[in-house]
Amino acid sequence: MSDTKELTCDVLVIGGGTAGFGAAAAAGRAGLEVRLIEASSKIGGVMAFCPGMPWGAAFPCGHSIGGLMEELTGRLAAMSPPMAEARPCALANFGPEIQYDHDVATLTMFEMLEEAGVHLHLNATANAPVMDAGRIAAVEIFDRHGPRTVHARIVIDCSGDADISAKAGVPYVLGDGQGNMMGVTVSFMMVGADWSRVFAENDPYFRRYAAKGIEEGRLHPDLHQLYLMKSFHPGSVFCNSVVIRGVDGTDPNSVAKAAQEGRRRCHQLAAFLISDVPGFEGARMTMLGPTVGVRETRKLEGIHRITGRELAAAMKFPDGIVACDNPIDDVMRGDEMTHDAIVDEGSYYTIPFRALLPKDVENLMFAGRIVSADGTAFASVRGMPQCMTMGQATGVAAAIACRDGLAVQQVDPLEVVATLQAQGVKGIGGASLAPASA
Repeated sequence: MSDTKELTCDVLVIGGGTAGFGAAAAAGRAGLEVRLIEASSKIGGVMAFCPGMPWGAAFPCGHSIGGLMEELTGRLAAMSPPMAEARPCALANFGPEIQYDHDVATLTMFEMLEEAGVHLHLNATANAPVMDAGRIAAVEIFDRHGPRTVHARIVIDCSGDADISAKAGVPYVLGDGQGNMMGVTVSFMMVGADWSRVFAENDPYFRRYAAKGIEEGRLHPDLHQLYLMKSFHPGSVFCNSVVIRGVDGTDPNSVAKAAQEGRRRCHQLAAFLISDVPGFEGARMTMLGPTVGVRETRKLEGIHRITGRELAAAMKFPDGIVACDNPIDDVMRGDEMTHDAIVDEGSYYTIPFRALLPKDVENLMFAGRIVSADGTAFASVRGMPQCMTMGQATGVAAAIACRDGLAVQQVDPLEVVATLQAQGVKGIGGASLAPASA
């Protein structure tokens, strides 16, 4: 990026996680000039920092949702040797998942953005919107060269925390509406493990070992279930167990304290695994997360607010833009984790496009974990594949709005759905899902 203080584009995407990637790639492929602002040094969000994390691209169970997610998976699986493949998940109510090499996946996402002509701005923070009569005229950003202003026709907030949307006046709730937010996590990898011995017992949560560690005072009491999953490469185990409760992800001081506490608990857990869990004797810790992974902060108020009741009824909305059957994956808003099924086996719901639109700001959309949803619904819709396709939908809608000079609320949702179908998104617009080829 040059030292120019005033920048222009058709679409400004804020946040380079899975949702931001989907939004920027879709808008760029539609021929728009796109700028993607990412506060860290990588794109991919949790994909880039949770190495080998199972990636639920096969929802509903045994099916592919299609679109950019399927394309990315296909690119990785077609490599020699393959860098992604479908594998079963041991956790309750999760079906087949796509596991992958996270470094290669991140590189491939970078390449897809390059191919789409997206201008990528890393280590750049979006600070505030400049409002003009019900629209965002520009967004003030900051990078190592100082403050800049980006003038965009459409703004898509995929930041995860919805700072710009909130400052633009979009109403929101924190967490479950009473301020309770899911726990944050610090993850790490163990390499050099013997899978055949680590996973010999029929207990995907390693409860017996966890209870021993807690009783002896060597593990934190919240570690009564250990989330240890085979990563993509043999002998590597992804440890997504260390959850810190009661953290406000919008408060930098709270996040910093949680990150240090999380690192401490991760080192304690790694030492316990090596000393007490068969198969880890020769293993070592690596890839300790650089900070906490925040699951939940602001949920914006959209034209439609998705409810748990709607999802339990397997609602397939006319403006549904992605299919999902994820369980209610609630990570310690209270004392426990849940993976309760939300729909009957073989069924699914869709996420409506209206949940990505504010009621008033005419050139703003949002996608990812700031989607308009109640606490129960959010715990199901927040999966990475769904976030990527939410982003893809906003990128498609941005192209329509720019083409026709419309406010985003005026975009025909059925045209968005039809365009997504043409891009390979499955299970929407009245079409049924076909079994995945993986």
